[in-house]
Amino acid sequence: MEGFAFWALAGLAAFCVGLSKGGAPAFGVLAVPLMSLVISPLTAAGLLLPVFIFSDIFGVWAYRSQINWRVVRIAVVGIVLGTLIGWSTARIVSDDHVRILIGVIGAVFAVTFILRSDPEGPARPAPVGRGVFWTTVAGFTSFVSHAGAPPWQVWTLPQRMPKLVFAGTTTMTFAIMNLLKVVPYYHLGQLQLHSLKVTAILCVPAVIAVFVGYQIVRIVPTRVFYAAVTWMLLGVSIKLIWDGVSAL
Repeated sequence: MEGFAFWALAGLAAFCVGLSKGGAPAFGVLAVPLMSLVISPLTAAGLLLPVFIFSDIFGVWAYRSQINWRVVRIAVVGIVLGTLIGWSTARIVSDDHVRILIGVIGAVFAVTFILRSDPEGPARPAPVGRGVFWTTVAGFTSFVSHAGAPPWQVWTLPQRMPKLVFAGTTTMTFAIMNLLKVVPYYHLGQLQLHSLKVTAILCVPAVIAVFVGYQIVRIVPTRVFYAAVTWMLLGVSIKLIWDGVSAL
């Protein structure tokens, strides 16, 4: 974990983490894929978890009055299930399979968003069954690669919550999700004391990005904002799929 390439990508990944906690969850999906270009995806996930949790503090504070608690309560059931599934399967999934999984998740989400014919369709309710299913998927993908945003958005975007409420609800849910990972990550050996210095350094750009993300969400039109993020995600995802398939 040294050299210009590592620190450049790690700093960018941490900044993406902060942006996601500032209310732009699509950026969070980019964090592990970016670091996976220079280190193992599982190592990247463990290294970034403290950065996610530290950033959560500031994100939750920023959106403390903009949270849909009904959605959060439904989500907790699913993310607990998804975390347990991720924990129970963590030792049987190789790094290359994880790269492919992350890439496929990101690419499918990106292509779906790009091809969506009616992004401004009518608001839908928050059904419990669909909520538990998609948040279980989100809990699993978040456990594996901090990539819980795509399945989470499959359930929450159709609800058409006000932009700040959507951001606040997402931030609170993912804060809970990240705390649930601490014990499993520790037992799996993904939280390393010798990497805490690196983590502390990465927290600096992450915290700055929380407040940058908060301002972006307030100012930039939603469609323009997510279109830019989606194309970036698609590029990184294709790269990871290629790397994983080539190695296998």
